[in-house]
Order: sequence, then C-alpha cells, then structure tokens
Amino acid sequence: METVVESPITREIIENAYSFEEYTNMVQQLFDEGRTTNEDNRPNMLEYTKLNIHRTSKWNKRAKISDELQKGLKDFPNQMIWLVITEGWCGDAAQSLPFIYKMVELSGNIELKLILRDQYPEVMDEFLTNGSRSIPKLIALDHETLDVLGTWGPRPKEIQEVYMGERANPDIENKIATKNLHLWYARNKGNAMQEEFLPLLDEWKKD
Repeated sequence: METVVESPITREIIENAYSFEEYTNMVQQLFDEGRTTNEDNRPNMLEYTKLNIHRTSKWNKRAKISDELQKGLKDFPNQMIWLVITEGWCGDAAQSLPFIYKMVELSGNIELKLILRDQYPEVMDEFLTNGSRSIPKLIALDHETLDVLGTWGPRPKEIQEVYMGERANPDIENKIATKNLHLWYARNKGNAMQEEFLPLLDEWKKD
C-alpha cells in the first residue's frame, strides 16, 4: 500500500547526489587526504573512516542477497529512487550500504542515490529517529513525483533495540555497546536487514 508524506527532497538534490561508486571513491579520496566527509578531521573520526572503508570493502565482496529477496527485487513493478543519507565515518552505514547497493543492482526499477547528512540538514531533520539524526537513513521515493513512499534505518530493528538498550544502561560503556553492535553485524551477515526489506517492497508498491 502506498503511503505518501511531504518532504524537502527536490529534483536538484537527486541530481547532485552520489552514486554508490562515486560515494565510496570520494570517501577513500578524502581519507587519503586526511579528511572526513563532514570535515571533522580529528584522529578518531579518521580512524572510524578507515574502519568503514574496510567494512564496506569486505561486504562488497561477501554480501549475499537471499533468493526470496532477489525474486522480490527482480519482480518489483514500479520505478523508485532509494535516497540514502549517510557519512563516511558512520559505522552502521558501512555495514548496510553494500547490501543496499546489491539489492538495487538486482532490480531494473530502483535507482540508488546517496547524500551526506551534514550537507543536507534540512533533509535529515525530516527523517529523524526518536529525535536523533541517526544514519544511514534510506528514503524510498517515487521516481517521477519524488513522493516519499517509506523509510528504513538507521539499523535493523533487532539490533536497534539491543544497541539502544545497552547505550541507555549505565553499567555498559559506550565502546562496549559499539563493539557488540559490530560483532552482531559480522555474525548476522545482513540477514535481519533483508528480512525487513521483503515486506517493505510490498508496502512501497503502487496500487
């Protein structure tokens, strides 16, 4: 069923957005220059970017899309744009974007575009998660009208609940919660994320 909400996303934003290849090349080039995507060039942010370049590369090689989701993507009938809000230092984005890219590659009707969170705050602020500018955030758009059909992100619901619970627990250090988060990604291999996209495809179909 189609659900439409208003958004600040314009055709100009889509035209200026990155492809997946352009985005990954840009993140690598900036890192080689000692920079991050939002110019927060502190050593820890550069280290996060370095980790994420490795994570993205790993999943680009290893990520597998389930047979059921492959069929759903190949049979998807209407044209969409998946606009993803991201940043090169975002660990969750590095874990999810390669799977999103592989999904899009399987469909002849879905186009992937990426924008930087801190470059488009007016877009990010329309798609907050519990009041937070959490990324990655995927916004499914009608290809012709740019109507918003739905969203996904910043992470699969299964680990979102666990991670937020650990972050809220004063007995668990944030770095431990983050370590547990990325261990989960490594073990889950994108399965939870793909299970969420199957019903989303049905929701995003036009009547």
